[in-house]
Amino acid sequence: MQVERLIVGLGNPGEEYAGTRHNVGFWVVSLLAKRHAIPLKSHRHHSRLGTGVIHGVPVVLAQPMTYMNRSGEAVRALLKAYSLKPEQMLVVYDDLALPLGTLRMRPSGSAGGHNGMRSIIQAIQTEQFPRLRIGIGPLPPETDMADFVLSPFEEHEKPLMRHLLEVAADACEAWLTEPVEKVMARFNKAYSLESPPAN
Repeated sequence: MQVERLIVGLGNPGEEYAGTRHNVGFWVVSLLAKRHAIPLKSHRHHSRLGTGVIHGVPVVLAQPMTYMNRSGEAVRALLKAYSLKPEQMLVVYDDLALPLGTLRMRPSGSAGGHNGMRSIIQAIQTEQFPRLRIGIGPLPPETDMADFVLSPFEEHEKPLMRHLLEVAADACEAWLTEPVEKVMARFNKAYSLESPPAN
């Protein structure tokens, strides 16, 4: 099977990081894997990954196992292994600059202060690849940024986050078969628990 698309969710491996804000990219990939019965059982190219078909598109779902700051090593290896161009990849990650409940897809752009994205851009020498940012902000006053992103969500935040993960997975699925501009028009907004599906 010739893979046509790669969806990479960023995060940190290990139980101590599993429930933290910095791992929402992992969560979206896990949700897609569950929806489409694609086991994330292979450990190759510095990643935990699975291959399968989503809406008729052969795809690799990947979670880099390099730790966030070295995500580029895994992404570079994945693109090479599957003979994919950067524009055939979607990177899903947390963004402190966006309020909790917000999604933003873009066809390209800078790292925006995100260490995982900085590593990827350095490793593959381009900013020209789609990305889906998931809002986890804002940073509370007088709170250390590293401590915040490596902390779990508060109980009152979890229902909205669960809802947002479902919508983020929907956006990833749409990206496989629709132009990125159309996906942006449908999904780029702030969501609440009462938000209707982005049909």
